[in-house]
Amino acid sequence: MNNNPLDLTIQEHEFAALAIHPTVGVGVATESGHTAVATSDPFALLTHLDQDLRPRWVWWGRETTHLLAEHQTSVSRCWDVLTVHRLLMGGWRTSIAQVWASLQDLDPDTIPKMGQLDLLSQAGDEGGDPDDPVRPDRHLRPEWLDGGWHQSTDRLATWAALTLQAAMAQVPLLEQRPDPVRAVSTANAESAAELLSAELAFHGLPIDEVEAVRIIAEAAGPRPANWSEEEAEQKRRDAEVLKHLTPPQKVNLRNPGEVKAMLQRNGFDLPDTRAWRLEKLRDTNPLIDAMLVWRKAERIATTYGYGWLDENVSGGRLRGEWTSSDGAAGRMTASAGLHNLPAPMRPAVAADPGHSFVRADLGQIEPRVLAAVSGDSALIAATVDDDLYQPVAKRLGVEREIAKVAVLGAMYGATTGESAGALRGLQQNYPVAMAHLEEAAQQGKLAHDIFTIGGRRVRMGGGSSPDGDIDRAIAAAESRGRYARNALIQGAAAEFFKVWAIIVKRRVQPFGARVVLCLHDELLVHTPTEHGQAVAEQVAEAVTETAFYWSPAPDVRFLADVSIIQRWSEAKD
Repeated sequence: MNNNPLDLTIQEHEFAALAIHPTVGVGVATESGHTAVATSDPFALLTHLDQDLRPRWVWWGRETTHLLAEHQTSVSRCWDVLTVHRLLMGGWRTSIAQVWASLQDLDPDTIPKMGQLDLLSQAGDEGGDPDDPVRPDRHLRPEWLDGGWHQSTDRLATWAALTLQAAMAQVPLLEQRPDPVRAVSTANAESAAELLSAELAFHGLPIDEVEAVRIIAEAAGPRPANWSEEEAEQKRRDAEVLKHLTPPQKVNLRNPGEVKAMLQRNGFDLPDTRAWRLEKLRDTNPLIDAMLVWRKAERIATTYGYGWLDENVSGGRLRGEWTSSDGAAGRMTASAGLHNLPAPMRPAVAADPGHSFVRADLGQIEPRVLAAVSGDSALIAATVDDDLYQPVAKRLGVEREIAKVAVLGAMYGATTGESAGALRGLQQNYPVAMAHLEEAAQQGKLAHDIFTIGGRRVRMGGGSSPDGDIDRAIAAAESRGRYARNALIQGAAAEFFKVWAIIVKRRVQPFGARVVLCLHDELLVHTPTEHGQAVAEQVAEAVTETAFYWSPAPDVRFLADVSIIQRWSEAKD
């Protein structure tokens, strides 16, 4: 097909590498060649090309995704080279120079930097053609990476060709995974999730700033004018706890050691002062209740206080930096508290006037993923039930809560406590699923990298203890084993979630709706209220579509709890 102003043959679904700059133009490279055009509106041109030709656009990484989000330009399909590299190699930190060095099998320690003395030039070698982005030593020129790629349309075309070369080199690496078709599909989905991350960062999460100030003031007092006022408010919060101590005592409530000692003096000999442990004792003593209330108020006052509000919220939006992978098992993450917003702050997450949220939460996603990736027929049968833990409990002959703890313990590596007996029952009744987890654990113990079903490398690292301490080495191996069995399932669940998120994004766009939050297994979609019910139906149907594309076991049932709300706090836990 040749229906574009670039005079290139671009086929539907074909790789078409993109180099785009707001003031220079658009460069595109395909297997048929590469070219570029100068244009005053490169994003309009890209939209035209995408709608007309529908290739798979290839780019290096965030520099492009953030530009597209800023200019509200979306595309049908994409391939993000840096994101695919993270899928292949594991971890998070990387760069164009590092990806290129890896694909060229070059020593990363020899990557040149801007301002570095060019030894080739000193030796009388001109260092090759400065209009060639690749140096004679096969590394990329740092001056190209530092903006030289968009100095002219010719350079845009050359840069696009280089991007295409990198992407084409990644495909055979993905095809070496045990399931090459799935690995390539995962690369496509991860790339789309990285574009969604840029859009989440640009558009932000709707926030009722008046309500946010009210919540902060309730916990931290009125906005302090200076440090003295802030210190006085801290002392007021502390006094609500310290008044329960007899005789009166001076305790730094922000020091865990002092808090532990304080509790011990008052009859609570605890191994630590974690909130979940104190929660069990809440009704036994007013001191414990006051301590828990203090912690919630302190967290809002210090982490989600006025400074947080001033830094991250503007124009009725909370904005932070999003990533499509946390560098470990592959979950989406965000800064600015978007992934850690405490429950007391959730009333401030409110839809705009004339809008609503469609909130959706995947139900029991990790055990359902375990059923899918292991192919255990008995566990697959349990997924038919809305509450997977009920049929498991019946099969094991235990209460539902014990079955739940046992299943989660098997995935997280917890093998002691009240669920230990039930865990043995899981091994007898669901041997295929348990063997799948145990195999991952053994690989982790041996410090062998593991791979999710989608082909993501999860690095284990480590090995023998550097100081020769056998006990420490054994403990480290056990820790890796627990991490590996969880990462195997958590990573697969993250892959399912991201496919779901990008399908939801596509389905709700015609209604003027937008995904505004991706939280582990939960989505918030901001939609005009008049389309709320239709968008909710699309979100629910997207779960079935996701399972069709993603699940290796077609009989596994995935489901989501979907509701229409005005404030995030209205959602059921």
